Amino acid sequence: MSKLVPPHGGGDLKPLLLTGVALDNAKKKARGLESLRISSREAGDLIMLGIGAFTPLDGFMNKADWEGVCRNTKLANGVFWPIPITLSTSKGVADKLSIGQEVTLIDDESGEIRGIITVEEKYSIDKNLECQSVFQTTDAAHPGVQMVMGQGEINIGGPVQVLSEGDFPEKYSDIYMRPAETRALFEKKGWSQVAAFQTRNPMHRSHEFLAKIAVEILDGVMVHSVLGKLKAGDIPAEVRAKTIDVLIDKYFVKDTVVQSGYPMDMRYAGPKEALLHALFRQNYGCSHLIVGRDHAGVGDYYGPFDAQYIFDQVPESMLKTRPLKIDWTFYCYKCQGMASMKTCPHGKDDRLLLSGTALRKTLSEGKEPPAEFSRPEVVKILQAYYAGLEEGEKVEIKLNKAATG
Repeated sequence: MSKLVPPHGGGDLKPLLLTGVALDNAKKKARGLESLRISSREAGDLIMLGIGAFTPLDGFMNKADWEGVCRNTKLANGVFWPIPITLSTSKGVADKLSIGQEVTLIDDESGEIRGIITVEEKYSIDKNLECQSVFQTTDAAHPGVQMVMGQGEINIGGPVQVLSEGDFPEKYSDIYMRPAETRALFEKKGWSQVAAFQTRNPMHRSHEFLAKIAVEILDGVMVHSVLGKLKAGDIPAEVRAKTIDVLIDKYFVKDTVVQSGYPMDMRYAGPKEALLHALFRQNYGCSHLIVGRDHAGVGDYYGPFDAQYIFDQVPESMLKTRPLKIDWTFYCYKCQGMASMKTCPHGKDDRLLLSGTALRKTLSEGKEPPAEFSRPEVVKILQAYYAGLEEGEKVEIKLNKAATG
């Protein structure tokens, strides 16, 4: 019997990705159906449904689930869920669809057939309510608010059949793993207590310190990178993966850390996104989620530890994967090493505060970061990446950082 944390909802993993003959038949059928184009965020969510990462959902949410999530962080059946997983379209397109109709889902960027939805419900939503619930703001400058406000007027709810994982399995063949695969890997290693480290950045010294704290008290750590769409200026996943690989190889004890990636776009929802991160890491088999400063945040919309505080409102009966809360970390020149607010007695003038934003800014300007900021092997990979950017891309990165903080 598995010693890993059970999948969310108390049952088995629920992957919705078809295989074999069922997949071949569904692909043939999909070519003859009416179609609906889906955004990058929706395509990523569809893959998460396909691989079982969004267990126990069976498709895109209906209105009762959407409203339950927005108002009470629960599905209509009472299962905990922090962020709506929805599919939207224009009223004109929705009016042409019938209840019970099967509709092909096509990736708007690649044009690839991704799945089939059976239309159970068509409904409008209060976008301000969703934004306030998920992002704690309706400020149009927030990237998540922009995403919701830019959606179609009508949501389509219903179960899905997933036909494709896009190019993730091939493009990220070294790190792309499904929940069933990570669970099997943890079982093989004999791990039962596993911490997920969420990242959309290369790992600098502060990240390394967080992961090593988890290694000290648990069986192992899964560094779990976002492979979906990020905001302009963030480091591409393939570059990030190289930096994490070299860090694990050079600075961690063998077989204490694994690297993996998942196909979802970032929401930048801060505390609520931290809850979603914990929820789907439960499906991946992780008992803990490392939550440090400004988890999944953007700009100044959230306090530095709001993503830690929100877990205090969620009992373990609702969400099995728990936070590993770690204070602000930094390099202290007097301590002569990495430390946190809880362990270092010295003042701010003795501390080098580390952040991915600061590192990206330094590198994009062609400057050399302090040796205490990031490992030299990591810096070398990032310098090569920035050296290869066109000048216009560097300007865009600087402008984006100025706009978002």
